[in-house]
Amino acid sequence: MSKDHQVKAKKHLGQHFLNDESIAEKIANSLSFKGYNHVLEIGPGMGVLTKYLLKKDVTTHVIEIDTESVEYLKNNYLTLANRVIEQDFLKYNLNQVFKNEPFAIIGNYPYNISSQIVFKTLEMRDQIPEFSGMFQKEVAQRICSKEGSKVYGILSVLTQAFYDAEYLFTVHPTVFNPPPKVDSGVLLLKRKENYVLSCNENLLFKVVKTAFQQRRKTLRNSLKTLNLSDNLREDSIFGMRPEQLSVSQFIELTILIENDINN
Repeated sequence: MSKDHQVKAKKHLGQHFLNDESIAEKIANSLSFKGYNHVLEIGPGMGVLTKYLLKKDVTTHVIEIDTESVEYLKNNYLTLANRVIEQDFLKYNLNQVFKNEPFAIIGNYPYNISSQIVFKTLEMRDQIPEFSGMFQKEVAQRICSKEGSKVYGILSVLTQAFYDAEYLFTVHPTVFNPPPKVDSGVLLLKRKENYVLSCNENLLFKVVKTAFQQRRKTLRNSLKTLNLSDNLREDSIFGMRPEQLSVSQFIELTILIENDINN
């Protein structure tokens, strides 16, 4: 492949190449680059964001599943060549590269797997102090939304249990090739100082997911499958619907359920 060859966006990979340099630079600048020496960019495509990361005082790695993009990056970013990981982010064991060291994650994420990317980040929260990048706008808003909002859900609660989430800015379809059918939104996640929770974290995931599967019902009904005692189910919190509970209330709820299960 020649150096000036352009990579063709592939629909099945959800590729939409950003072609606005100022937005790329703005996304790159959204991270603080403090507290870690490595950054991983997911789905770099032709490197519009990568070039700005390479100017930072960290070691940039990229992970890309598209062979054509991998070849393009290796030809055009020679200093990066041995840090291009040709793998599926969702299936790859990142500690083959990072050896339990901290690293940040950034990217213009494929919309079809963006929620799964966040869940994998949550699994690796001990190593990921910062995360930023571009999502479909409504997904970015959902992640950052607070209780009481119609879009508040599983992703909002579980992300905000461990990270402070901030919606940064909106990006319009016209700056992509091909343009997506929706607006995009850039967000920043900064891991909380006290991100180890006072409850059983696996149980929290289960409680939140079970509650929001029937989000219109009260917790008394939606959490029936957890076989809780009648006594506990009389607690006033069980009269609420999941979207009414703050993250800290979900943590309190998990502690109540944990005590109930153990007694």
